[in-house]
Amino acid sequence: MDLKIEMQRATSYAAQTGNLGLLLLWHILHLFVRLWYFVLWMVYVLESYLISGGILKKYKALNVGKLRYLAIVVESEDAYETSKVIELLQWLEAIGVKRVCLYDTEGVLKKSKEVILTKLKNAVVYEEGYQDESLVDQKRMYLEFCSFSDGKEAITKAANLLFVKYLKLATLPGDHEEKIFTEPHMDDALKAIGGRGPDPDLLLVYGPARCHLGFPAWRMRYTEIVHMGQLKHMRYGSLIKAIYKFTTVRQNFGK
Repeated sequence: MDLKIEMQRATSYAAQTGNLGLLLLWHILHLFVRLWYFVLWMVYVLESYLISGGILKKYKALNVGKLRYLAIVVESEDAYETSKVIELLQWLEAIGVKRVCLYDTEGVLKKSKEVILTKLKNAVVYEEGYQDESLVDQKRMYLEFCSFSDGKEAITKAANLLFVKYLKLATLPGDHEEKIFTEPHMDDALKAIGGRGPDPDLLLVYGPARCHLGFPAWRMRYTEIVHMGQLKHMRYGSLIKAIYKFTTVRQNFGK
């Protein structure tokens, strides 16, 4: 009987020791992961300061002309930080970026449009006709403001336009083949209703989520997407690096 009790105690002790060992191993691994991410963050911050200070010379040679249209996607809670958004736009203006689309899911930036335009004296609202290069004043910055509701509304209007078009065709006499909507049909419909803005060359996402937060998918066929972290932690050097990397990468556009 005593032997049985001693064996039970030994088994219990071994189990407790094993659990403590596994717990200790978990905490050690967790510590190493946190240290690793801390080192990466320090390198990121240091590199950003070196770029901002002009110490890393290669980032001075920016071919901004290659970046024809830039999209800035901001998480809606961060979008309330209007001063940060204005500061970001001032950086872009100093770099030489001329056309920018500002997007957030809930339309916070659209509501702040007047404040933003007041602070940026050289900025005007983007119009559809400005896709023609000859109509663009190179001394100004053109801003487009959009939200998730714009995309939903555009798709609804485009689908309704296609429906009405093919409904009329169906009422005409004669045999009609079954009509199938394709991407070019939808693209033409979006252009017709004015919901087909230019495709951004580069899309910068500011926020905790690593996704485009509902930015219209039909405008991102060949768009490079870069996650920049939260808006409150934005850095000039990181912005320069993202634009520089885009301008130095060869795009094959699926060919």
